[in-house]
Amino acid sequence: MIINTGMRTDIPAFYSKWLLNRIKEGYVYVRNPYYRHQVTKYSLNPNVVDCLAFCTKNPRPLLPYLKELNKYKQFWFVTITPYGKDIEPNVPDKKEVIADFKKLSTHLGKNAVALRYDPIFINEKFDVNMHIKCFAKLLSELKGYTDDCTISFIDMYDKVKRNAPNLRPPTIEEQIELAKAFAKIGKENNITIHACCEKSFLKDYGLDITGCMSKEIIEKAIGNKLNAPKNKSKRIGCNCLLGNDIGAYNTCMHLCTYCYANANPSLVKENFKKHDPHSPFLIGNLEPEDKITKAKQENWINKQISFLN
Repeated sequence: MIINTGMRTDIPAFYSKWLLNRIKEGYVYVRNPYYRHQVTKYSLNPNVVDCLAFCTKNPRPLLPYLKELNKYKQFWFVTITPYGKDIEPNVPDKKEVIADFKKLSTHLGKNAVALRYDPIFINEKFDVNMHIKCFAKLLSELKGYTDDCTISFIDMYDKVKRNAPNLRPPTIEEQIELAKAFAKIGKENNITIHACCEKSFLKDYGLDITGCMSKEIIEKAIGNKLNAPKNKSKRIGCNCLLGNDIGAYNTCMHLCTYCYANANPSLVKENFKKHDPHSPFLIGNLEPEDKITKAKQENWINKQISFLN
């Protein structure tokens, strides 16, 4: 099975010591985000974890420990955008993140590291032309270090409207213009541009819509075929093999104004104070009312079929 660390928070950036402790202990507890006392215990044994997946804006805290992670097959999404501190207050300098992306790619192989350029929004500074200019510069920097890039347009959830009222999603016409330009830039740099959970019409303008973390992409990253179950994603149009996430909402200290996983900065900061790197939980510890259920985990790797990265 796949253990995912990045759909709810950025574990490499802020909770790397905790993750390394959990790997050493061999298990992790995860609270149900809607029923807090329903707790799932996941084994982190490499015999049942076919791929350890990351999604981060700052991989640097985990880079010194890549040897400790070598026992796992891995897939990394590294998000790099052109936005400033007014939008992404605690994201490191983008030149540093690009350098770290290259280090990851050199260590793991370019099949195991992919770029995310998202979310794409429009405001006073970032119009379509600015995005095209920034995207072209970024992909030229990463040419040869990855084969895949995923883009997505901002979703205006209520919390996003509240935290970032000055942002808006691109119109359909702007999406088409961006898709055409990005597809061309991708071809120039030998990088496939994937549209994350977007409408199928973007395929007509050169984007790949088969999934940003699909079974095929994971297989390419780990060098093995998978006998994975059918995707159970609830998101319309999503073809990704997302796995089980060990993170928690309202815990990402990047505090990006567009974040769908944080309700507000105050709650995030309060939760961060409750973090114990030695706890089996990302936030807090075991509570008397908790009911722990052991996850059903199985190896999906087809041992009869494999291929080199």
